[in-house]
Amino acid sequence: MIRSSFLYVLSITVLAACGTDRVQYTSELKQEMADSKIKRITDVDLNETIDDIGGRASKAIQQDLTAALEKTTDPAERAKLCQLQSLPRAKAIAAQYAVDIRLVGAGDIQNKSLSQKEREILEAYLYNAKQKLPPISNIQKVNDTLFVYNVALPADSPVCEACFGKQDVPFAVWRLAFSKREVVRRMNESKKK
Repeated sequence: MIRSSFLYVLSITVLAACGTDRVQYTSELKQEMADSKIKRITDVDLNETIDDIGGRASKAIQQDLTAALEKTTDPAERAKLCQLQSLPRAKAIAAQYAVDIRLVGAGDIQNKSLSQKEREILEAYLYNAKQKLPPISNIQKVNDTLFVYNVALPADSPVCEACFGKQDVPFAVWRLAFSKREVVRRMNESKKK
């Protein structure tokens, strides 16, 4: 009798321990399992995905920022807009693609929080702006897990002056930093199913 009561209590305890917590983590567990599968992804695949997402995201945010800047002349509000704090679309894109989005300028060439490679790219973009060359996008692999997509804004963009003041050469660059893991996830969701 004692043994059967003990087994009954033990089985109730085990069943209670397997409660609803397991159901709550099913989608997270599924994602983790999908992430841990071995996949063959080339650098070309990564670059194409980053170029696609970065190009679409930078164009969308630039349109929103330009439109928002045209609506205000308040310097404090413009500064906030240039930090992308008041742009819902920028926040949504950053959350959707797990990307760090920033607008950088000539002063960031000396910014030690950016990697040496990134500062060199900014310097090259500034040189191109001085030579009046058309802006092109660039993808830089900073380390094994971080990729940075950059594209310079056109010299006639109102964003250059609004966010960085009067400059000898109008200059601003979109910087989108992607985690390799998140890029691979997006590839799995779109074309690698």
